[in-house]
Formats: sequence, C-alpha cells, structure tokens
Amino acid sequence: MGKLLEKALKDALSENKCILGEKQVLQSIKNAKLVIVSKSLSKESSDKITDSANGQKISTLQFDGSSVALGRLCGLQFRVSAASLTAIPDSNVKAILKEEAK
Repeated sequence: MGKLLEKALKDALSENKCILGEKQVLQSIKNAKLVIVSKSLSKESSDKITDSANGQKISTLQFDGSSVALGRLCGLQFRVSAASLTAIPDSNVKAILKEEAK
C-alpha cells in the first residue's frame, strides 16, 4: 500500500472530497477523478463500478487489500468497499497508479 494513496485518501476525507461505499460511488462516478475498489467487493459489483468508470474515462485502482484494510488506510473504524476521490490533481492520480502498479 502506497504512501501517496494513503495521503490522498486522508486529505480527501478531511476536505469532504471523497465518496465512500459501493452504491454512493456508482451514483456519483461522473464527478470522480479516481475510483478505488477493494478485493472484498463481489466480482459483479467490482465489474459494474469498473465498467462505469471506464465509460466515463475515469482511472480505477484495484486495491490489493480487503475492505477492512481500505477503511484503515482511510483512517476509519469501519470497512470501505469502494471509494472515489472527486478533487485530486491529475499528476497525483498518475503517481498513485504508478506506485500501486509496482
């Protein structure tokens, strides 16, 4: 798990620029810059979010951990199956995707 992703998530949450949860992410996908999906999400739900994001040309990141780990990364006490960041610079999105691809 990358430090850039952790910082971006915490910053977005503190500024109310992050949407959490499968249904909420799907409803607001057109406003997103980066969508993060945990491994805990069912294949069907994960595909639905990914396809919707790809249709809008939004970057998606398959988080390599469970929803519990994603929640902890956000600094929260509950599980997060999906998250979308609505205000993040494009350079940060590229850096996060590059860091997570390693």
